[in-house]
Parts: sequence; C-alpha cells; structure tokens
Amino acid sequence: MIKESLLEAKWKRIQGKVKQHWNALTEADLNNIDGSREILIGTLQDKYGYTRQQAEDEVNRFLQSLEVEPA
Repeated sequence: MIKESLLEAKWKRIQGKVKQHWNALTEADLNNIDGSREILIGTLQDKYGYTRQQAEDEVNRFLQSLEVEPA
C-alpha cells in the first residue's frame, strides 16, 4: 500500500484521480487535503457520510488501485 509520505509526495499528480473517484470533493477540499491521508478520510466522512472505517477502506482501495496501474 502507498505509505502516507508517498501519498503526500505524489499528491499533485494524483489529485485529479482523487477528484474523479470522489466527485463531491471541491478544489478547496483538494487543497485542504494536500496529500494528508487523515484529512482525506475526514473529508470523505463529511462529504459522503462514511463511518471512519468505511472512509479508511475506501482510501485503502483507491490507493491500492493506483499501485497496479502502469507508471
């Protein structure tokens, strides 16, 4: 799984994919998240009504899907 520091390092490249995957996120949300897994999880809880566990699971699945894509 992508480590949080790697998520932060790749944030500028993947934030478009994050927006595509969770289209309720605004540009302000993406700027606020700024590569932070914890803020992403909290924002998903707010925007989608997820429990913490649901949000963590969603983020984990999303990050795993990025790992299998060709570079």
